[in-house]
Amino acid sequence: MSSIQACELPDDALLRRYLSGGAYADCYVTEVARAISHAEYVDAFYTTAVFKFERLLLSWFVARPSTDAQAGELAAGKRTSFAAWSVEAREPDQVLLSDFQGRTRSWLMSATASNNQTTRLFFGSAVVPIVNRRTGEARMGSAFRALLGFHKLYSRVLLGAAVNRLVRSRPTEQ
Repeated sequence: MSSIQACELPDDALLRRYLSGGAYADCYVTEVARAISHAEYVDAFYTTAVFKFERLLLSWFVARPSTDAQAGELAAGKRTSFAAWSVEAREPDQVLLSDFQGRTRSWLMSATASNNQTTRLFFGSAVVPIVNRRTGEARMGSAFRALLGFHKLYSRVLLGAAVNRLVRSRPTEQ
């Protein structure tokens, strides 16, 4: 497994729509030495121990409970909402989710190499600025600035946890 790196968003990334208008957007990528379907990646991402803790917090603090079965339904395209998010856009190889307040986006994309030997896994986020109704000024706010370092680390931890889950669940060779 290669390391997780910050990178530019791919040209066809659904998250690209948030690169303008004062929003913050990031992208992380890693490569796994096997073919991984997009559904397998999404399911693994949202069912890791790290993300289950986030789901527990969402259940307690914003009354948005979720289950592993619901994560599987989201991954399979059978669900348009999950925990605190709703599907904003979906393609066969990616999904873009918006939080219930409309302030953040989460994006997952997978790209399997043509030889089916490796898969690049992307994870990105966007934070939409708050627009002052009186002045029309878009601002990210002090909480965003204070938490940005944690967010970047947490993004890498989430992607790493998903990769570890996928590597552990590697199908047996036949």
